[in-house]
Amino acid sequence: MRYLPLTQEDRADMLSAIGANSVDDFYTDVPESARLPGTVPGLPDHQGEFAVERYLTKLASKNVTASDSAFFVGCGAYKHHVPASIDMVIQRSEFLTTYTPYQPEIAQGTLQTLFEFQTQVAEITAMDVANASMYDGATSCAEAAVMACRATRRKKVVLSGGLHPHYAASTKLLCEAQGIEVVQLPAAIDGELELAGAVDDATACVIGQSPNVFGTITDMTPVADAAHEKKALFVSVFTEAVSLGLVKPPGEMGADIAVGEGQSIGNSLNFGGPYVGLFAATQKLVRQMPGRLCGETTDAEGKRGFVLTLSTREQHIRRDKATSNICTNSGLCALAFTAHMTLLGGKGLHDLAVLNHEAACDLADALEAVNGVEILTPRFFNEFAFRVPMNAADALQGLLDRDVVGGVRVSRLYPHEDELSNVIVCAATECTTPEDIAAYASALKEILS
Repeated sequence: MRYLPLTQEDRADMLSAIGANSVDDFYTDVPESARLPGTVPGLPDHQGEFAVERYLTKLASKNVTASDSAFFVGCGAYKHHVPASIDMVIQRSEFLTTYTPYQPEIAQGTLQTLFEFQTQVAEITAMDVANASMYDGATSCAEAAVMACRATRRKKVVLSGGLHPHYAASTKLLCEAQGIEVVQLPAAIDGELELAGAVDDATACVIGQSPNVFGTITDMTPVADAAHEKKALFVSVFTEAVSLGLVKPPGEMGADIAVGEGQSIGNSLNFGGPYVGLFAATQKLVRQMPGRLCGETTDAEGKRGFVLTLSTREQHIRRDKATSNICTNSGLCALAFTAHMTLLGGKGLHDLAVLNHEAACDLADALEAVNGVEILTPRFFNEFAFRVPMNAADALQGLLDRDVVGGVRVSRLYPHEDELSNVIVCAATECTTPEDIAAYASALKEILS
C-alpha cells in the first residue's frame, strides 16, 4: 500500500469542511503547559533505522525498572510476580495473532477466554455480570459515571475525597463533554463514608474507592444504602485487584457498578501500560454496560460455543444508540489476567492477598519505628500513607540515591494541597523481601537524622 500524504490544499479543504481554522483547534481542551511548541527537544530528525535503534536503546538504559532496586511504588500500579507460564500462554499463536472476534466460528478460543475472564471478574467482585474489559481502571470509572447517568436519567455525579485523582480526572473529562455535573469531595485519607451525606435527589451516582488512593479500606455499605434511598447508584472503585482476595468485595457492599484496574493479576508494570480495566454490574444494568459481553450458546449441532452476546458500542450499532465509543477491549492483557487467575484459583488469590497484607504490616512497623515518621492510613491492605518531617520529594530523592524507590509523593497527585506536601504513599507486595524493608527503614532513618 502506498502512502499518499495530504497537500496543504487537502488540509485546508478538510479544515474548512468541519469549520476549524487549524489543526491546533482540535487540542483546545489540552492545557497549554502540556503542549509542545514544535518538535521534541533534543530528538534528532531523519536518522536511519540503525541510528534510531541505538539512540532509543541509549534512552531506555536510563530507566530504573522495578527489579533494579527495593521498590515500593503503588497508587494504582503494583509490582507483583507474574509466573513465566503466563508469557508462554499469551504468546501462543492462536492468541497472539487474533484481534477482535467478529467471526465466532473462527474465534472460539478468544471468545471462550473472554467468557472465562468475565466469569472471574464477576466472581471476585461479587457482581452479577462483567464485560470483556475496558482500557484501564480510570476509563472504567469514567464509563461507569456516564452509564449511571444514562440509567437514572440524572446529570450529577459525586466523587469521594479518596478516589484516585487520575480516575477523577478521567471521569470529569468524559462527563464534562456530556453536560454532566461532577462534585468532588475534598481530599481525605479516611473519608469514603462522607459520600453518604453528599447524595441528593439529583444525584445519578456516588463513586467511592476501597482501598482508596491513600490505602484506606472502608466498608461502604452505608454509602450504598444512602444512594439507594435517593434512587441513585453506588459505584465502587478499586485500583488493586489482589485486594479482592481478602477485603469485602463491591457486590457485598451493595454496589450497582464495580470498576477497577486489573494490572495486578497477570500483567507487569510495563512502565505504565498497557493495562486492563475491569467493569462489572448488577443484572438489571447489563444492557447499559459499555464495551461488549461474550456469552455461551450452542451451535446448530448442539455443541457448546461462544459468541458476542451484547455489543452496544458504536462499531456495531448506530452511534446515537451506543452506550460507549470504546473501540475494543484489552484482549491480550485480559488473557494474561485470566491465565494468572486460573493458576491461582480462589484459594490462591486469598493466599496471595494475605502475603501482600503481611508484607505491608511489616513495612509499616519498620517505618513507624523511624523517628519522625507518622503512619496516616488507619486500615490498609498492601499500601498506606505516612508523613515525614520534611518535603516528601526531597525524602524520596534521598531514598532513590540509596537505591530505594520509596513510593509516590502525594503532592504529585494533589499539587494544590499544601498540607500533603510531606506525605508519601508506599506499597508492599509478595515481591517485597525483608531485606527490602530493612533497606527502606535504614535509608529513611539516615535521611531524617
